[in-house]
Amino acid sequence: MKKAWLYIGLMLLAVGCRQAMENDPELLSTEAMPVSITLPIEDNMPYRAVGRRVIGDPGTTEHFAFPRHIYFFVLKYDGSAWSIWHKEHLEPLEEEWTPKRYLGLLQTNGDSIFEYNAEVDLLLASEKFAGEVFAIASPNELVFNTPFASITTADQVRNLKFSTADSATKANLPNIYSTPYNYETSGAYYGSFNSTYQKVPHIKLMLYHVAAKVDITWNVDENKRIDKVTPANGIRLTNMAACNLFTGNAYCFKPMENVVATQPLTAGDTVRLIRPSDEGLWWEGRAYFYTIPYTVGSTPGDYFPLQMEMQTNTSGNKYKPTLNLRINTDSPFVPWLRANFNISSQLENKSETKTIDS
Repeated sequence: MKKAWLYIGLMLLAVGCRQAMENDPELLSTEAMPVSITLPIEDNMPYRAVGRRVIGDPGTTEHFAFPRHIYFFVLKYDGSAWSIWHKEHLEPLEEEWTPKRYLGLLQTNGDSIFEYNAEVDLLLASEKFAGEVFAIASPNELVFNTPFASITTADQVRNLKFSTADSATKANLPNIYSTPYNYETSGAYYGSFNSTYQKVPHIKLMLYHVAAKVDITWNVDENKRIDKVTPANGIRLTNMAACNLFTGNAYCFKPMENVVATQPLTAGDTVRLIRPSDEGLWWEGRAYFYTIPYTVGSTPGDYFPLQMEMQTNTSGNKYKPTLNLRINTDSPFVPWLRANFNISSQLENKSETKTIDS
């Protein structure tokens, strides 16, 4: 489905322009507006092993998969109403992603990025108009709440959701990127262009994660750790899971506006972080996973409720905390949520809620 020439023009990264063939009005109808799709992920050795690790971040580097599906939409404003001018489903190949160093407003200069280097140009019509570009990219084909072929209005685009229920999407949550609708530069959505251009608009949009990273660390007090000679005298953390995570339809372009009606969720997944057989993790460790960030309608404040289940020693009591992790729902970008457990006694068999503001 990939095309070198499309009916309109677009490019993803910061907002700029290209000279429109001496600004000749007759040539404007055949001049192309280019589209560059860029992802803020690092290239590590060996080449093509893609991952990310923040400075000071312990543990192994994460590895990400390249998008094989890109869905983008160009919206047109005629002065009174919005409509879809063009939409397209591209299927890029892995070798069409090129590592580069970023220069611009949407990422720290010098950061490693990957850019989709296949030629994607949209041919401009003779009319000039204001517009907005939205895009979402994924390694697997996404299932939308409105089938792609049936998306016909601007409101359907802005409120588009994708299903997180299938196994491929669950596995690829770290690898799904989109254009957040409320990310602005110079007071306007960063994927917008106006109708007064004298040069062909060159729209560049960096795509960002739609799923939040949840980062869990734990440590059992060294003085209380289990004695292998007399195991009953010590403590070990033998079970830990994150429970009832978001599994519904998630916003494509509003990643911080997902809301569930009640908590706990009844059809969520469980991410198992420690099992009794994981002896190397009994006393300390770290694990992370990705999930769609959400708030609960009945929960006061902007909190993401992370439900946990923990157990000390193999047959110990099950402690079930709900961590209300503070998130900024006005932010365009999904958060990196962190929780640390320091354990100095056997866990009690109870449920409780803790609010974490930072």
